[in-house]
Amino acid sequence: MTLPDSAWKTSVTPASPLRRWVRPILVANLVAEVGIVVTGGIVRLTGSGLGCSTWPECQPGSFTPIRTAESQYHDLIEFGNRTLTGVLGLLAVASLWLVLRVWPERRRMHYAAYGVVAGVVAQAVVGGITVRTGLNPWTVMFHFLMSMVLIALSTALVRGAADEESGPGELTVHPLTRRLAWATTGVGAVVLTLGVIVTGSGPHSGDADTPARTGFDPRFVSWMHADAVMLFVGLVIATLVAVRLTASEDAPKRAWYAVLYVTIAQGFIGYVQYFSGLPEVLVLLHMLGASLLAMALTWGVLETRRLPV
Repeated sequence: MTLPDSAWKTSVTPASPLRRWVRPILVANLVAEVGIVVTGGIVRLTGSGLGCSTWPECQPGSFTPIRTAESQYHDLIEFGNRTLTGVLGLLAVASLWLVLRVWPERRRMHYAAYGVVAGVVAQAVVGGITVRTGLNPWTVMFHFLMSMVLIALSTALVRGAADEESGPGELTVHPLTRRLAWATTGVGAVVLTLGVIVTGSGPHSGDADTPARTGFDPRFVSWMHADAVMLFVGLVIATLVAVRLTASEDAPKRAWYAVLYVTIAQGFIGYVQYFSGLPEVLVLLHMLGASLLAMALTWGVLETRRLPV
């Protein structure tokens, strides 16, 4: 059964109950996107990546774990991560439906919401490929980076929900400051990518029995990552200074202070985990920090313009 266009795109009045639901659902979607990164990290750090031996089934002939003495807790952890993916899919669809109903003319919000739904589906497929290829490190890395893109899109939806309309808008900072913010975000993406390569080259392969790594020297890629982080920190500080000097309102300043705080925390955790032998708890915190950094950078760029989404 196909719903008519009006079922998706008919505008609702400001007093409609739907408007009370849209922001909580969008926030829940964002929290779930971050949550899937954390649970995926738990899968990797506990060696549970092949706790479910196949996909889309968990075990041949069963979509749920088949408990054995050998499975220990690994199948439950991997199955829990897959279950959260289903919840995430429902939230993504609900977000899309609400955005289309509440803001039928806001095309950029529509594109972001469609992107989240498409990304969740793609993530499920990539996750299946990852399992079927024995946790190939390159598909694992791509899986993580796709989550960063989904977090950015979900952040854009939450930020866009603060506005009741869309349009060309106007800059809240000097044009050069906005370009600097975009450049900083681009370097941030490089930092995240190098960080994923470091993890894929290190000891936490995702499955304790069949380690899968990139083959790069962990020390070399770690220092490459650290060099990129130093450049990124300098750009974050430069962007914050430029925002403070040119912003016409406080929101961009708050957003870029948040970027700075997350960056400092990430740098601290990164160095501590490196010199302490990569303990699992710190690696997991670093993955959470990467998610928060993707959120902060997205918010920071969007705050350089009114009506950004």
